[in-house]
Amino acid sequence: MNNTINDSSLLEGINSYWIDSTRKTNYDEIKEDVRVDVAIIGGGIVGITSAYILKKQGFKVAVIEASRIGTGTTGHTTAKVTSQHNLIYCKIINSMGVEKARQYAEANESSIDFVESIKNELNIDCDFERAPSYVYTNDESYINKIEKEVEAASRLGIKAKYTEELPLNYKIKAAVVFENQAQFHPRKYLLPMAEKIPGDGSYIFENTEACELEEGNHIKILTRNGKKVTAPKVIIASHFPFYDGLGLYFARLRPERSYIVGTRINEKFPNAMFINAEKPTRSLRAQRDKEKQLILVGGESHKVAHGEDFKKHYDNLKEFAKSIFDVEDFPYQWSTQDYITIDDVPYVGRLTMTKENIYVATGFGKWGMTNGTTAARIITDMVLDKKNPWKDVYNPSRAFTMKAYKNLIVENFDVAKELIAGKIKQGEDGLKLECGEGKIVELDNNKYGAYKDMEGNIHIVNITCTHVGCELKWNDAEHSWDCPCHGSRFSYDGEILEGPATHKLMHYKEGKNTIDPNL
Repeated sequence: MNNTINDSSLLEGINSYWIDSTRKTNYDEIKEDVRVDVAIIGGGIVGITSAYILKKQGFKVAVIEASRIGTGTTGHTTAKVTSQHNLIYCKIINSMGVEKARQYAEANESSIDFVESIKNELNIDCDFERAPSYVYTNDESYINKIEKEVEAASRLGIKAKYTEELPLNYKIKAAVVFENQAQFHPRKYLLPMAEKIPGDGSYIFENTEACELEEGNHIKILTRNGKKVTAPKVIIASHFPFYDGLGLYFARLRPERSYIVGTRINEKFPNAMFINAEKPTRSLRAQRDKEKQLILVGGESHKVAHGEDFKKHYDNLKEFAKSIFDVEDFPYQWSTQDYITIDDVPYVGRLTMTKENIYVATGFGKWGMTNGTTAARIITDMVLDKKNPWKDVYNPSRAFTMKAYKNLIVENFDVAKELIAGKIKQGEDGLKLECGEGKIVELDNNKYGAYKDMEGNIHIVNITCTHVGCELKWNDAEHSWDCPCHGSRFSYDGEILEGPATHKLMHYKEGKNTIDPNL
C-alpha cells in the first residue's frame, strides 16, 4: 500500500533515510491489459527478488506496485540482514521442534549469503557489510533466556556465543552474539535488481493498485484504473495480503508500528548491530552516509492505533540515544508497520491448501530483509516446481500449537473489544481545530474524523474502517487515521496508507471557516 504522507510541510523531518538518499523511480502506471506468466503484487523485497529470479529463468513477469517500488516497509526498515531475530530459536524448538527450527535457521543464514551473491553478481554498491549482531538484556529475568538462546542457536549450527559485554559504552547483564551477520542499504540493493526486470514481455507498474482478484486457470487481477493483468500464477507480496481467499489472514496477523530516529554522534560507532530482548525495544546500528555515520536507533513498538500521544515514541528514542552517545543532531525520523503471526514465524507459500497457483508472503515480524529474501526463494522454487528445504516451517497452512491458538483468541478478543468500544465512545463536539490538529468530532449526531491542514482547510472523513467496521483513531505523529483492529491506515483525506482495507474513506473538504456540518 501507499505509505506517502500528503501534508509534507507539516511532517517535515518525518522521512526515511533509505528513500531520501536514493533516486526516485519512475516506472509507468499500467495503461492497457497485459498477460504474463507470473503476476506479483507488491514491489518490496519479496516482489522484486521474486521477479528478478523468475525473469532470469525465462518467465514473463509483472510487478504491480500501488505506490513506488521500495517505498513501503522495505523503505522504512532498519535493514539488518540477519538470522538473529531476537530470541526466536528456543521458541521455535519448543513450539515446532528441532527440525523446523533448523529449517528457519538455515533459511535465514542462507539468505544472508544470497543477498551478498546478488550484490556481487550485479556489482551493486549497497553498503553491504558483515558484522556481528547482539541481543542483550538489562533485565535479570532474561539472563536465563539469553543462555538458552545461545544453546538453541548453537545446536542448530549458528555461530552463537554468550557475553556480558558490548563493544559500546553501555553496561548490560547478558547478551547473545551471532557472528558474520550483515547490514545494507535496502533501496541501493533493490533498485539495480529492479532495472533487470522490464523488457521482453515483463513489466514493473508503479502507481497501479490491485483491487480485485478473479480466480481461475488464468487469474485476473483488476487494477484501480480498470486495467487487468492476467496470469496463471500470482504472488501476493503486498505486505498484508490484499486478497485473502478465505485464508483468514486478518485474524492471524497482529499489526504493529515501530519507530526509528537517525542521529549523528561525535564518536565512532562499532561495526556491530544491537537489539535488546525486553520491552521497550531498543535497536542500534550504524549506516555509512558519505563520509559520516548515521546511527539508527529503533524501537518503541506498539499495536497499531493503541496508546496516545504517538509523538512521544520519537522523543523516547532520542532520549535513549542521548543517554549513550554525544549526539550532534537528529536529521531523520520515521516509522514503519509490521505484521506478526500468531507463532512468530512468517506465512510463506500457497495462500490456502486449495490454492495451487496463488502464493503469499506476509508476517515477517520486523525481520523482513532475510525473511523476505527467504520468502522469494521459497515461492519461486514452488513456481519452478523445485523442492525447497525450508517451505514446511513457513507453510501458511501449518498446524499451530495451543499457545498460538491462545494468541489468536487474545488478538481477536481485542478486535471485538475495539469494534464495540469504537461505536459507543463519544466524539468531541464542534470543529475548533488548530492547524495540524486532528480529532474525532460529532456532527449532526454522527462521529467523523476532522483534520485542519496548514492552509486552514478542514478535512472530514468517515472514521469507520472500510475493512470490517472498527472505529479509527487519530495518529498525531504520522497524521493518519489508524485502525486498532487489523492495522489499516488512512491519510487525513481518506487515502489508504496501509491494508488490509481496499477502499478509501469518504472525504469532505472545505476552505477555512466554510465547512457545512450537515454532511
